[in-house]
Amino acid sequence: MDPILTVRAAAKSYGAVTALRGADLTVARGEVHAVCGDNGAGKSTLIKLVSGVETPTSGEIVVKGRPVRFATPHDALAAGIATIHQDLGLAPRMTIAENIFMGSELTTRRLGLPLLDHRRMKEMARGYLGRLNSRLADMDQPVERLSGGQRQAVAISRALRWDAEIIIMDEPTAALGVRETAQVLDLIRSLRASGVTVILISHDMNDVVRVADTVTILAGGRTARVLRAGEVDGPGLANLIMHAGAEPEPA
Repeated sequence: MDPILTVRAAAKSYGAVTALRGADLTVARGEVHAVCGDNGAGKSTLIKLVSGVETPTSGEIVVKGRPVRFATPHDALAAGIATIHQDLGLAPRMTIAENIFMGSELTTRRLGLPLLDHRRMKEMARGYLGRLNSRLADMDQPVERLSGGQRQAVAISRALRWDAEIIIMDEPTAALGVRETAQVLDLIRSLRASGVTVILISHDMNDVVRVADTVTILAGGRTARVLRAGEVDGPGLANLIMHAGAEPEPA
């Protein structure tokens, strides 16, 4: 296994409240790695550390073999880690291309004046979506007209625009119907096929077992168990999570 991300003994306290108590996470390059756990298990805090939203109280984060300490999400993005939150962070009235290049617009010069290079941004936007096997063709289409699955494709394309090697997806199928959920799972498979590493946070265990290569279960702020694909089905995984907190703590 070639780890692209390693978290060792991560702890995080907020005053008297301890959210993580020495959690470990090892993510292989190019895999889909699900992080699961009951409410309060520590998965959200762990992801905040990896994405640069929070800094650990103690422990170590290693990206591509180098120890890192992120002060902001921009630091994580500079290291190749992009996070797609549940709300996607898209601007509904802006076009697909505008959303993909939001904050990193391309410019050209005409008569000595800098102008937005809309043509090139549209071409590149189609390229990013093509990597995901998306059928979206009209880059001038406002995002508000897209389905939930199509919006996920735009959000992922924006992460690819930032050259992200690791994409964290937080509850990507929440509130989606069966058809749109299938579209999002296909997007995740397309990312893996293109060599991008995906860290998946989901409460839907059936979705997890459909796409994840590895599952890390957290309980009580610690890593309780690590499973490989095929070791358990959706109901079995849900049962393991439900009882993970009852397992004795390691000596």
